[in-house]
Amino acid sequence: MDILVSTDWLEGELGKPDLRIVDASLFLPGVPRDPGAEFEAVHIPGAAFLDLPSLADAEDPRPGMLPTDDFMTERCRRLGIDADSRIVVYDNSPTHSAARGWWMMRLYGVGKGAAILDGGLPKWLAEGRPTESGMPPPRPGNAVAKRAVGQVRTKEDLVANLESQAEQVLDARGAARFAGEEKEPRPGMASGHIPGSRNIPSSIFYHADNSMKRGEDLRRLFLDAGTDFDRPIITSCGSGVTAAILLAGLELLGKTDVTLYDGSWSEWGLDPATPKATGPAA
Repeated sequence: MDILVSTDWLEGELGKPDLRIVDASLFLPGVPRDPGAEFEAVHIPGAAFLDLPSLADAEDPRPGMLPTDDFMTERCRRLGIDADSRIVVYDNSPTHSAARGWWMMRLYGVGKGAAILDGGLPKWLAEGRPTESGMPPPRPGNAVAKRAVGQVRTKEDLVANLESQAEQVLDARGAARFAGEEKEPRPGMASGHIPGSRNIPSSIFYHADNSMKRGEDLRRLFLDAGTDFDRPIITSCGSGVTAAILLAGLELLGKTDVTLYDGSWSEWGLDPATPKATGPAA
């Protein structure tokens, strides 16, 4: 499947036996919304609730770090995902968290393909498409998750990159957070950004109807931030969620030498030993 699928396409595919739809809504700390309750109130017919906030390594003190293969396998099987499933991920969140769910499905090699619903639930509802309510019971699947190597960057990788500058770092947080002018949503976290990184706020990737920009409009967002398409890229953000939006956008433009820093600022900003920069990108 393509990275993005349309609401028209998805409505036409509803009920197909190999289709699995998952809601990957997630909200930033302090936002008074409950993704599980919202899913139960209204969701796309046949969808299952991914519970993205809990799909993380519970043994890791850093927030939202990638889960083990076994945990990812267990969660995907409970969602009814099989080895031959086509997976469509959507959200109802201003963070556009479906991109994180899509990236994880692909990273762990789950199913035979994953895509993001372009426009998510907001566009689906605005178009008057069918919905249902309630929390569906678990249904067994046979998917096996195995994380691919070389696709995730660590703090140590980013520290080494400060010296080598082998890879560009693109930060998806808002401009005020990147510059250190706005307090971070997690307590005890420093403000600012990784030295040498550039800022492309993920919110500017979307049209008013919640669909993602494409083609030259999308490319211009990267070029205006000083992105060199001839060099490899690491995407980052607050906790590895909106960084996946940048990664998806780059792949839409045909750039595949892109990795994601899973710890992102939640790790870097909490470590007193890591260097921090403030102000706009140098």
